[in-house]
Amino acid sequence: MTSLFPRILAVLLLPLLAACAGAPTSTKGPVVVSGYEGIQDGEFFIAPVPAEYLYDGNRRVEVPYAGDERPGSIVVDIYARKLYYVMEGGMAMRYAIAVGREGLSFKGNGSIARKAEWPSWQPTANMIRTRPDLYAAYAGGLPGGLTNPLGARALYLYRGGRDTMFRIHGTSDPTSIGHATSAGCIRLFNQDILDLYQRVPTGTQVKVRTEAESLAMEGPQMNDAYGRVVPETPENIAKKERDLAAISAKAEKDRIAAEKAEKQRLAACKRRGLPAEDCPVPEASPVAVTVGTSDTSTAG
Repeated sequence: MTSLFPRILAVLLLPLLAACAGAPTSTKGPVVVSGYEGIQDGEFFIAPVPAEYLYDGNRRVEVPYAGDERPGSIVVDIYARKLYYVMEGGMAMRYAIAVGREGLSFKGNGSIARKAEWPSWQPTANMIRTRPDLYAAYAGGLPGGLTNPLGARALYLYRGGRDTMFRIHGTSDPTSIGHATSAGCIRLFNQDILDLYQRVPTGTQVKVRTEAESLAMEGPQMNDAYGRVVPETPENIAKKERDLAAISAKAEKDRIAAEKAEKQRLAACKRRGLPAEDCPVPEASPVAVTVGTSDTSTAG
């Protein structure tokens, strides 16, 4: 009788366990968005971009274009965090970008004087001086590859024959696209920089819009609760307030849970006769460090 009871209990619990688990896990793997599949590029395999990063406005798309720039040119809007490759017939290919500090330093016109596949990268002396914990290890440079912050390709902007230090490039951090970043120039998903790279030869003209030009072409923009740029509309303003409230509520819930876990940890040590200072702390999960994307004129 005693051996039969656990079997009966297991059968009764099956529906409850299934309900907790939610929908069955698909055997087909994560959703892959067309145009953002995994790509074998030489010796490197570029992973697919997870679908959650390809929300509305953050994926490559052909759109009507009303600017007066010539077909074959690039237009960068650091305020709307969009890059346009202007095409014939009043159309353009639009790409989402991440914008770093160095990306804010240039306005006006230039041209692509150099292109590089899997470029190398080296932090500037200022980056090493201000954040040695992040950049000192890379002072000698970082070869091209999947962990390199310049990603799969880089386009180098020159003006008057001189390197402006303004780069349009891929990224090792797809989560950053659509956001402002602490360092770097203009990042695209690796799949997007591959697409743009094959469209533009050296000599391609590039225009970086001013804030006034962005406002005239794109309208007012704002950051949502998650740091993504969206049109500044009453609907988006209200949504940001709701999202901020939800984020705050979750943070408070997490704080309470962390305090409870800490009390339980100390109580367990006390029962074992261990003082608080000798109580083992759970090992933290490793944190991935994303290196910034400023590079020197000799990089790439």
